[in-house]
Amino acid sequence: MSPQKSHTPQYRPTVGLEIHVELATASKMFCACTNKFGDPPNTNVCPVCLGMPGVLPVMNRKAYEFAVRVGLALNCNIATYTKWDRKGYYYPDLPKNYQISQYDLPLSSNGYIDLPVDSQVKRVGITRAHLEEDAGKNVHDLPDCTGVDLNRAGVPLLEIVSEPDMNSPQEVMVYARAMRQLVRYLGVSEANMQHGHMRFEPNISLWIFDEAETDGGHYTPIVEVKNLNSFRALEKTVVFEIERQINEWQADSQNYRMDKMSKQNRGWDDVKEITVFQRHKEEAQEYRYFPEPDLLPVEIDEAWLKQIRSQVPELPAARLERFQKEFGLEAKLANLLTSEKSIADYFEQAVRAGASAKRAANMIQSQGLRLANERGTDVGSLGVWPERLAQLCKLADADKVSATATVAIFEAMMESEDSAEKIAQDKNLMQVSDASELESVVQQVLTENTKAVEDYRAGGKKSKKARGFLLGQVMQKSKGQANPKVAGEIIDKKVLG
Repeated sequence: MSPQKSHTPQYRPTVGLEIHVELATASKMFCACTNKFGDPPNTNVCPVCLGMPGVLPVMNRKAYEFAVRVGLALNCNIATYTKWDRKGYYYPDLPKNYQISQYDLPLSSNGYIDLPVDSQVKRVGITRAHLEEDAGKNVHDLPDCTGVDLNRAGVPLLEIVSEPDMNSPQEVMVYARAMRQLVRYLGVSEANMQHGHMRFEPNISLWIFDEAETDGGHYTPIVEVKNLNSFRALEKTVVFEIERQINEWQADSQNYRMDKMSKQNRGWDDVKEITVFQRHKEEAQEYRYFPEPDLLPVEIDEAWLKQIRSQVPELPAARLERFQKEFGLEAKLANLLTSEKSIADYFEQAVRAGASAKRAANMIQSQGLRLANERGTDVGSLGVWPERLAQLCKLADADKVSATATVAIFEAMMESEDSAEKIAQDKNLMQVSDASELESVVQQVLTENTKAVEDYRAGGKKSKKARGFLLGQVMQKSKGQANPKVAGEIIDKKVLG
């Protein structure tokens, strides 16, 4: 009797992601209160967002247009007719005890986004993107109690729900970062994680399969992890939850299955770096959805949709591809330049002003972004406008200033409105390329360093080092103003003939 073959069950993570994005409108979703982070608690409130009896909400048109703009960018079907619904639940920071949201008729649905993952294109489906109002915030760092700040209550919130198409933590992170980049490109949200503008709720399960099983495989129960407010927390949550579910299944493979256990909500403990059970996940009927009686349905006609469509800019993926083709940039540099719309715009404006693409790209990378990061701002706010960057690029391309000098000139341009050339002249940074002017300097260096001249002329191991030393002496005597290429040619001619 032959021994039975052992089978090791395989698993594949299956992850969908709900992303909540606060929209960057001036006012809240259904009232005129200011939408602003960081103001003193409970100062941006009114009877509407406080849920007082008898008040009537009024829809923020700009928020609706922002939401449609996102739907268009995600290749969604845009509903010409949608309505508002009440989602009933109790929580201390929800003063009405219900949230105005969209249930069965979301404003956009059935879309997708294509992502670069390991040199392949990964398509993630978008189930829906619907608009709602945010809740307030419970404040737990008071000495003897928990406070409730309702400044955030009523802020426009776009919920983007993906299909469960992601199969690894890497894919989840590529998707999450792409969505943040997208909403910033579209100008609909600052997506500042520290300000809570973007929050993640992954839905995670495993597909367990074994060739020896006749049923083909099964899913573990879906776990939704609530309110993650950083990329770090999202990645660690997905990694941990995959491992936890593997262990749960191995401990009880007969019962740890989706068809035998209900879905559950868990929270992320950032100190212990584990997920913690909160409650079994609610079903839709538990929210007691019904149409919002105080708001009219929204009907969008072709003219309004056309107007919104015209506000959708060139999207990140398309711009990345164009930068590589049109400007001949390497993928890594093109990725950097298109990471933020403001950087890409700045680069293109400099090129239109006459800068060579590669010079402008390298200068933005090596100087602009470094200095912007040091000062906690963006490159366009440093004071070196794209037209002025083009001036500096032209000087460098014409060999009028050295690469080292461009650093000093760029920094000086942040503090002065003078042209790049005037700053270079005032700081004696203009490069000397006239051979006749450099001849005497080179000759003086050769006369003073006969040993280095002999080593260079002799060839061999010391030759390259000797030439470098002689060129360095020329640069020192000229106070960095000599064109290294021209000076090197003169040295070669005088020493080697």
